[in-house]
Amino acid sequence: MLTASSDNQLRWLSITLFGLVVALSLLPCLRLLSEALSHWDRGLDAPLLSILQNPRTWVALQNSLYTSGLGTLISVVLGSGFAFVLTLTNIRYRALWIFCFMLPMMIPPQVTALSWLQLFGPASPILNTLGIAPALGSPQPMYSAEGIALLLGIQHAPLVFLALRSQLICLPKDLIEAAQLSGASQWRLWIDMIVPLSRNAIFAGAAIAFVSALGNFGIPAMLGIPAGYSVLPTLIYQQMAGFGNDVLSEVASLSMLIAFLVLIGMLLQQWIQQRSSYSLIGHSAQPASFRLGKWRIPTQILLCAELCLILIAPLVALVISSVVPALGVPLTADTFTFAAYNEMVNNQGSTARAFTNSLLLASLAALLLMIITLPLGYRLMRLSLKARAVIASLIEVPYAIPGIVLAIAFILLFSRPIPIINVTLYGTLTLIFLAYLSCFLSVCLKPVMSALSQLDPALEEAAQIAGATPIQRLINIVLPLISPAVFAGGLLVFLIAVNELTVSALLWSAGNETLGVLIFNLDESGDSILASAISVLVVVLVASLMALLSLLAPRLPKGVIPWHC
Repeated sequence: MLTASSDNQLRWLSITLFGLVVALSLLPCLRLLSEALSHWDRGLDAPLLSILQNPRTWVALQNSLYTSGLGTLISVVLGSGFAFVLTLTNIRYRALWIFCFMLPMMIPPQVTALSWLQLFGPASPILNTLGIAPALGSPQPMYSAEGIALLLGIQHAPLVFLALRSQLICLPKDLIEAAQLSGASQWRLWIDMIVPLSRNAIFAGAAIAFVSALGNFGIPAMLGIPAGYSVLPTLIYQQMAGFGNDVLSEVASLSMLIAFLVLIGMLLQQWIQQRSSYSLIGHSAQPASFRLGKWRIPTQILLCAELCLILIAPLVALVISSVVPALGVPLTADTFTFAAYNEMVNNQGSTARAFTNSLLLASLAALLLMIITLPLGYRLMRLSLKARAVIASLIEVPYAIPGIVLAIAFILLFSRPIPIINVTLYGTLTLIFLAYLSCFLSVCLKPVMSALSQLDPALEEAAQIAGATPIQRLINIVLPLISPAVFAGGLLVFLIAVNELTVSALLWSAGNETLGVLIFNLDESGDSILASAISVLVVVLVASLMALLSLLAPRLPKGVIPWHC
């Protein structure tokens, strides 16, 4: 029985937390919608109609659909292939393969684009070192729609992998064993049982990959802007550099167009998942395993070759580019130099500032979200399923929509001084910080909710009978038990936020650069060697944090660390 004091504690906790959710998730989206629908009294000159009548909008939309669609096809081929092999066969070193395949998704898209730019073209240091570089004046093949699609496909293939792998782990092993005992060959099992059972998971993963590709800014910006190839996110970025009274209304309208396409993709994904006429119940003791026999070594060689192509070769090109004096110079004993790293550390004030800003923003966002998500998850678990689903969907909206759309929403919401206190946040690190809180709240909340769902309610019930208040139960019982999940959620937020570009690309100002913005600006200004040096350090940071999470994985609920098998 709750006392009056306990009831007041829960009431005020709920009001505070859900008010925070509304402020971070609902208000920016409503402000974006109101701006996009403004000035209707101007008829055909209204910003939304003006955008829809602009040929550049439809060209960018067509380009977005083409690159995202082709990228999704590449993601499905790569992601499903790796998922089938790494989940259902007796392949060796499975954990290592999964870790390496997941790494491209965690590397910032602008770093991915830069590494591939250094891999190809006449100025590629690695090709010049090998003596196989194209002739000077040859086109850079990555500056193309197909180059953008290729990197979008590689970047988001792990999303298809995760969606399919979670389904494959749940395959009914006893049914497969029964078919094997009946004399069915592995090929017939694959065609008649595994593929049909996995079809919806592949489609759902494809929908996630398509939505992610549609909102990706870093790759189309690095590869498309130099070639004059615009997609919707880069068109918004370029529109923001323009002038006029209707700039914000026009980019809000463009943002709503992307948000509408993303919403269609999300609804399609949910429909695909719900239309399945069967259900897979629970996890087997271990996933079904097909013995590769004599094909195991060739399969491992094929996996190694694919990972070398999509991960190792671009990163090696990036490292070589960071230790030569200029693009196009081959790496030799005479040209090897750490001048770029020295310049980055000792002479470039923007570098130290960007590292400081990114580490500060990522650390504070991770810490505050860890503090918020513990009581928020605790309170959500005590709501009805319908209310919990509504609030959880509201929390996921800022993360689901493209980051550049969220940035526009925050610009519109905070472009004027905050009433009463008369403080302006536009152009400050605080605005980027608030956008990070909105965007990454769901990232930190999911591990916490997963851990809370596995707690034995008898522990809290006993404490409640003994007179412990909800706050006391939360701190003394719940927190010690789920602290690994809380820490993992915070570390995931830090890992994503420290390299973030899409949100901060429109929110940064002079003196408030982040790492992602710095790499993008350096490459855009032609200083690719310094951008490569910074990118190498970013990759080392990302890989180190992923390794730390992997070490923590045995203490966490299943599924908290995506690449842990």
